[in-house]
Amino acid sequence: MHARLPNKKKAKRKKHRVYDSSGARHCVRGRSIACLVVEVYRIRPRSRRQDNLRMRRIRWSRGVATMAEEISKGNVTAGAEAAAATSTSKSKWRLVWPSILRWKPTSTDHIIASEKRLLSLVRTPYVQEHVNIGSGPPGSKVRWFRSTSNEPRFMNTVTFSSKIDSPTLVMVHGYGASQGFFFRNFDMLASRFRVIAIDQLGWGGSSRPDFTCKSTEETEAWFIDSFEEWRKAKNLNSFILLGHSFGGYVAAKYAQKHPERVQHLILVGPVGFSADSEMSEQLMQFRATWKGALLNHLWESNFTPQKVVRGLGPWGPNLVRRYTGARFGVYSSGDVLNEEESRLLSDYVYHTLAAKASGELCLKYIFSFGAFARKPLLHSASEWKVPTTFIYGVQDWVSYQGAQEARKDMKVPCEIIRIPQSGHFVFIDNPKGFHSAIFYACRRFLSPDPDSESLPEGEGRHKVNIVISNLTNSEINKGSLE
Repeated sequence: MHARLPNKKKAKRKKHRVYDSSGARHCVRGRSIACLVVEVYRIRPRSRRQDNLRMRRIRWSRGVATMAEEISKGNVTAGAEAAAATSTSKSKWRLVWPSILRWKPTSTDHIIASEKRLLSLVRTPYVQEHVNIGSGPPGSKVRWFRSTSNEPRFMNTVTFSSKIDSPTLVMVHGYGASQGFFFRNFDMLASRFRVIAIDQLGWGGSSRPDFTCKSTEETEAWFIDSFEEWRKAKNLNSFILLGHSFGGYVAAKYAQKHPERVQHLILVGPVGFSADSEMSEQLMQFRATWKGALLNHLWESNFTPQKVVRGLGPWGPNLVRRYTGARFGVYSSGDVLNEEESRLLSDYVYHTLAAKASGELCLKYIFSFGAFARKPLLHSASEWKVPTTFIYGVQDWVSYQGAQEARKDMKVPCEIIRIPQSGHFVFIDNPKGFHSAIFYACRRFLSPDPDSESLPEGEGRHKVNIVISNLTNSEINKGSLE
């Protein structure tokens, strides 16, 4: 039996061959895929149940055909138009394919939207912008600059309202995080500083270029040089630079390369001071086991935690929700995340983790298994040119002993501040103590008489321990502000 559609037009149409359930071949001219499927299912009589199934399949096939047509409309064949067509087709795909049906229910729009929801908790007015850092200067050896499409990159930036002549404080997030993680600190810090927080290239709401770095040097340049291009675009001459965790590593490397731009360096729980030669005996024994060998293999294969979140698809948000509930506020005393903060932060964290892999792939080039730096900051401590304050949570998994060792070789003022009731995310666990430490560290920019300054009353005065080392005394002087 042949099922032939009426040919209403005289124009020649392409033949399509379809097969029914018995294997018989049917030739049909010039119809969409959806129509072909409909005709095939009309060949044999069906029961009511089969009719229902047939209608479902028809609706599905029509949806597929519609998606195919929408995507095909955006196809362009040349250079710059191809990039625009890719962006257009992706947008149309998102419109046709609802987020609830995507394996990874996220997108760049989701990241920015979740960021706005999280920052709605902040009372201080702010401006969010995508700062264009270009596609890179001609002849640059940095791989992310050598974009074949010459597509400009941008870094997501938020700038908070401040008093006139307030010192500028630039905040850089850590690995797997974004600038929104400082949401509990913006209001208080903006009362004394002009606060600018960024998403590093390849993270958060910033551009996520394909990560093509193949060495530690290239990877460091990816972050340091992109940050310098951002500084130029923002027309910042000098500023106080704060970096957390991996962001502290990047901030320290940037200060070493561009010391004239950094007035004061604040490193919060910075990683990267110790090398794998300083690995503990316990960790060495673990690496010798099959479990340690497996984890080391995954590390060297650049298997990141974000890949797990993406792989779980629609179950990813629930995993992140459980993670944030267990991770943040564990060490807090009276500053535990409330229900709204936890919900908005979890949503924000998920979208930043599940988005396209980019900056996260730096991991194996900067650190070896166990988070030991391949180029430790400790080795360049004697070259330090910027006054520095280290801030750690007392329960931080990153040891402050690396900073103590580095301080012995530093020729600039250096302070180490440890804040109780806080872990690695000290600014979330104990924001009051964190703000007190920041104000104390930057007292020479905030007070006409910095030598008389102490930690502000009512903001963790008895919660912060401080160790000071200066140019005239290389001994470790220990004390507490009580």
